[in-house]
Amino acid sequence: MAKIVNSEEFRSNVNEGLVVVDFFATWCGPCKMLAPVFEELSSEMDGKATFLKVDVDQCGDIAREYSISTIPTMIIFKNGEKQETMVGFLPKESIKSNIEKYL
Repeated sequence: MAKIVNSEEFRSNVNEGLVVVDFFATWCGPCKMLAPVFEELSSEMDGKATFLKVDVDQCGDIAREYSISTIPTMIIFKNGEKQETMVGFLPKESIKSNIEKYL
């Protein structure tokens, strides 16, 4: 299950293995559409990747650090290094295939 994290938790969790981060806001319509897809992927890929959610309204420092100007935005990290950015609502299979490139 994807975990909503604060700035400190983000920094301590993003550095190990494959991590997919969903930058979202509670008021964002497309973010609400993406949420169940993100959860499904989190369950399906359990053990292969970690799935985190960052609320841009609560963690503005992280959003600024990664230049998040549009939400939802998903970033794939591998061992703390940013690998790929996906912006907007995308179909589940597109997201999954992007993640699998880094397994």
